Amino acid sequence: MLVNDPAAAHFEIDPDRVDLVEEFRRNPKGPHSDTLRKVLHRMRWSGEGGRFVLVTVEPGRRWVLGRLPERRGDPVELFRNQTFDNPAEAEWHVFKLRWQAITGRAIEADSVSGS
Repeated sequence: MLVNDPAAAHFEIDPDRVDLVEEFRRNPKGPHSDTLRKVLHRMRWSGEGGRFVLVTVEPGRRWVLGRLPERRGDPVELFRNQTFDNPAEAEWHVFKLRWQAITGRAIEADSVSGS
């Protein structure tokens, strides 16, 4: 059974927590620390900055960046110039977009090992 912390949707993300960014970069599928789980929960459910998503264009092979519409039922905005053939790289890209949308601070490539 999945148990979520009800306060996680409002979890304050400290933009200086490069350790959390590195933790996600190393292992996007987890398992994650409690703090990173709260960060991811907020990123996935807060809706801040528009909700970036990955849309499958070739199952198991290719994804394109999209953004969910403001109104349910409207079309998903697709960014066809941003496609991925590696799911970990695709998730890393979305993580960076969501991090910047919420914290107002971009993740610098040199601040994360492996970028």
